[in-house]
Order: sequence, then C-alpha cells, then structure tokens
Amino acid sequence: MDNRESLDRPSVESAQPVSAVDGHFPYHPNRESIAPDGYQQQLPGGPATESSGAVNAVLQSDIGINTLLTRLKQSVASAREFAAFLKKRTTLEEEHAQGLKKICKGSHESSRRPDNRQGSYAQHYDEVISIHDRLADNGVQFALSIHQMHDDLHDLAANIERGRKQWKQTGLAAEKRVQDAEALMEKAKAKYDSLAEDYDRARTGDKQSGRVFGLKGPKSAAQHEEDLLRKTQAADSDYATKVQTAQSQRQELVSTLRPQAVHAILDLINECDAGLTLQLQKYASLNEKLLLGNGLCVSPLKGASSDRSPRSLRDVVFQIDNTHDLNNYITSFAAKAGQRPADIKYQAHPSMGPSQQAPPTDVRSQIDHHPNTTASGAFQPAPFPESAPIPSTAQNQRPEPEHFPVQNPGGQNYDGSPHQPTFSPLGVVTGPPQLPQPQLSSPLFSQPPTPAPAVNPDLTHPELPPLRPVFGVSLEELLNRDGSAIPLVVYQCLQAVDLFGLDVEGIYRLSGSAMHISKLRAIFDNDPSQVDFRNPESFFHDVNSVAGLLKQFFRDLPDPLLTHQHFQDFIEAAHIDDEVTRRDSLHAIVNSLPDPNYATLRALTLHLHRVQEHSATNRMNSGNLAICFG
Repeated sequence: MDNRESLDRPSVESAQPVSAVDGHFPYHPNRESIAPDGYQQQLPGGPATESSGAVNAVLQSDIGINTLLTRLKQSVASAREFAAFLKKRTTLEEEHAQGLKKICKGSHESSRRPDNRQGSYAQHYDEVISIHDRLADNGVQFALSIHQMHDDLHDLAANIERGRKQWKQTGLAAEKRVQDAEALMEKAKAKYDSLAEDYDRARTGDKQSGRVFGLKGPKSAAQHEEDLLRKTQAADSDYATKVQTAQSQRQELVSTLRPQAVHAILDLINECDAGLTLQLQKYASLNEKLLLGNGLCVSPLKGASSDRSPRSLRDVVFQIDNTHDLNNYITSFAAKAGQRPADIKYQAHPSMGPSQQAPPTDVRSQIDHHPNTTASGAFQPAPFPESAPIPSTAQNQRPEPEHFPVQNPGGQNYDGSPHQPTFSPLGVVTGPPQLPQPQLSSPLFSQPPTPAPAVNPDLTHPELPPLRPVFGVSLEELLNRDGSAIPLVVYQCLQAVDLFGLDVEGIYRLSGSAMHISKLRAIFDNDPSQVDFRNPESFFHDVNSVAGLLKQFFRDLPDPLLTHQHFQDFIEAAHIDDEVTRRDSLHAIVNSLPDPNYATLRALTLHLHRVQEHSATNRMNSGNLAICFG
C-alpha cells in the first residue's frame, strides 16, 4: 500500500498542469514584456478594471487566437467592401466628369457656328459652359483621389490577409501541439490507472484462482504480482514523462507562443481598422471638398472687389439681353438693305392692247388667291360665252386671253383643279395664252378636240432667227418680258403631253427625234405665240419630242428651277428624319422660291402627278419620273 501511494503521489502531483489561474498568466520573469499590449489596453466605453479583465480572460483562453482571427477576418472583409465601393464610385465619377467635358466641348464648338445666336447670348453661354467645364475638372480630380484610396485600401487588405494566414498557421499549430501532448498524457494516465488497480488487487490477495496462466505456462501469485508491479512502474514512468512534456509545451504556449500570436493579430486588427477609418475620414473630406468646389464654381463668394470676382451661374444667365442681340443682328444687315426700291408698276406690252389693266404685284397671290379660286385652291374659270364667235386660227391673231379657257383630257388644270388656269377679268395672266378651241356640246376635251391648222415649220420658216429667245433665258427675264409666270414653252409642252402623251409608254423616258426637237426649239425662240400644241401636226405627231423639248428647256436654264441659292436647303431638309418636320421644311423652302420658279414648279409637279396616275399604261411611276427629272 505504501508502495502504491509512493507510486501514485508523484504521478498525481506531476499531472497537475501549470495553467492560467483566475484570469492571469502563469508566473514568468518577463511576463510584462511577453504579454501583448492589448491585454492592458483600456477598451472604450467601460472602466479599465472590468473590460481589461474580461478581455484578458478571453485572450488567455484556448479560444483567444480563434476569436482574434475571426475578428481580423471581419476587418479585412470590411476593408475590401469599402475598396469595392470606392472603385464603383470612381467609375461613376469618371464617366460623369468625362461626359460633362465632352458635352462642354461640343457645346462650345456649336455656339461659335454662324447658324447659332451671337452677341450677349454667345458670350454668356460660353461662360456657362466654362463653369460646367470647371465642374468636370473637379469631378476628375475627385475620381483620381478616390481611385488612389481604393488602391491603398486594397493593398492594405491584401497585406493584412497575408499576415492573418501566417499567424493563423503559427498560433493554431502551437495550440494543436499542446492539445496533442495533453491527449497523450491522458492516454498514459488511463493506462497507468488500470495497471495500478490490477496491482492493488493482486497485492491485497483478491485472487480469483490459485494459478494464473501466461504465455509460458501457469504463474504463481508472487510471480503475477511481481509482473504487475513491473508494468505499473513502467506505465508510471511513461505517464510522468507525458505530463512533463505537456507541462513544458503548455508553459511555452501560455508564456511565449500565444502572447506573440495574440499580440501580432491584435496589431493586424488595429492596423486594418485604423487604415479603414483613415480612408473613411479621407473620403468624407474629399466629398466636402468636391461639394464646396462645385458650389464655389456655381456661386462664388463675393469679395471686396466684386467687379473682378467671378460671377455666379445665375448672374451670368441674367446678363443675357435678348432685345439688344436682336437689334444688333438686324442692324448688321443695314448695309445690304440699300435704298427702298421704286414702286412696282405694270407696263402692258404693246401687242396686248391699251385696254388691259395692271396685274397684282404678287404673281403667287394671283395663283393661290385668285378671286375665282375655289376652296380647294383650284381655279374656276369664267363661263364660256356660247354666243361668242370663235376666231379662225388661220388669221394668225393672238386671241384675247380672258375669253378662252383650255381643258386637258383628264379634266384638270395644272394645279389639280377641274380646269386650266385662265385669265382673270382684270387681264391678269394666270397661264400662258392659248389659241381658241371649237365649242363642243359635250364637256371640253372629253374627246380629242378638233385641231387647228398647223403651220409647217419646214415651209414657212426655213431658218428662223431667235427674235424672242426662250431657251437659255432665266425664268425671271421671261416673266418680265412675256408677263407669264409659267413660260409659254412649258405651258405648251405640258398641254401637249396631257392631251396626247399620258398613255404613251415611256413618256419622258424615251427620246424624241433630235431634228424635231431642234426645229421646235427654233420656233419657240422665234415667236412662241405662233405655236399651238393642241394640234399634233405642230409637233410632227411626235409627243416624245415635246417631252424632250421640255427637258431641254429646264436643262438650258441659267439658274435651275429650284435655284442654286436654295439647293443646299433642299438637301438638308431631305435629310430630316421626322416626317412632319421634313414636310414643313420643304414647304417653307418651296414658298421662298421666286415667283416664276414657284409657279413653274407647281404646274410641273401637278402635271407629273397626272402622268404617274397613268403609270399602269405609260409605265412611268414616280420613281421613273424622278430618274428622268433628277
């Protein structure tokens, strides 16, 4: 029994590990230098005695390192999340600033173009754009600053993560070694306790049988007791060794390894938290700087010398003087205005007789607002007097224009009305004069009219001199000379095609005889009043030559029908995508054409519309006509 007690006592005493007691580290001569600074730090929000004791109790325990590693992982995750926020904010601010600078550059270039307003508006608008340009510069600087913050915070998080992994491996490895040593110690103790109990039973005489059988045969009680004693002593020695090993490793862990790991992890936590807090403070400061800078750009502070200080956006806008700009713009054209033109007076041609009165000053108003014009815009001619005598065409006299309305086979005027333009009772020319036609009981030209005798140009005019040239003369000159808004050659050619060419396949596309076109041109250049294309013999029964003659007239115009002046306007209007805006723009440009151009274009357009209405027969739709007249 004494031997048992002598065997048990040192083992039991040696099994007591040296560990932390009451929240304090075991005694160590350099304990204060080894323990981490965080153990003695006062936590905010509580007394140092209470918080420090609770903190030290957790940090000195076996879960201290794991607790700090989890907290450090949270700090790294927070730093990375804020770095990602800064990166996204950088992208947004950079896109906004670059887009604003691009808009400012485009607006600055557009404001200098001549088609925009000038004067005080242009000057102050440039100043408005400059203010926005400074706002964009502030945005660019802010984006660069927070991008640098993102890089710094990302690098900090990466460094802290590397340190966390290193100390996780070091600290947890030390904890694992102590746990393994203690596990071996517990296993050796269990073996020692089992052998000690067997030895105690064998020594006290608690024998179950007289002999014990072993591998080499039966043993006596003394031999069995001696064998158990030997095994118990070996187990006791092994158990003592395991206890000492566990004690030394725990002592090293508690006094050196754990404080070092805790101290290093605390430093990493403090570094990460401090870096994140610093970047947050810097971010707040940069936001204040950005807002303050933008505010000073939009509304600068008023200094002592208010004249030299920059003006606010509101002051700049209120300096725009619309009335002054408008007056300056109008005044800039004073040199081009010249003297006031003399009053426009009508001068009748001697051949028209002294009984005619002066026409209205505006030919277009004569066409569009004639007293005999219907609500749809078509002319309603005066009724044809049934008792009026029909002059003979052989007399070669120019008829009085107000007595002879002319109708085409389709029963429409060149403006789309049921009749052709006629001369008003005041003697105003609304269409070229025509030769008289025989009066029919049926509607006019519902069947081919009785043609007037034609004059053979080969017999009467072998070589006609250009007494009154028509080809190569501007529409304005023809209007002033002949008094007709639509040239006679255009009127006759449109009439001939309406009468005889609407159902001719390929009209305006097929070429006529060059000899016929040359002779007809000579006739018109000599005396257009002698031509009557209601008689097909007048154009050699070749309506394609009439169509070619019309195209030749438009080709020879010194200024095109749509004029060089308005050519670019038509191109720009045609490129407008919105249909309503494009229509209104083209309508405004057409209305701005000179009066003879407007009247001729109107007659030609209505005629071509009638041609394409017969496209099923003549094969000339709007696309083919556009190619011929394009």
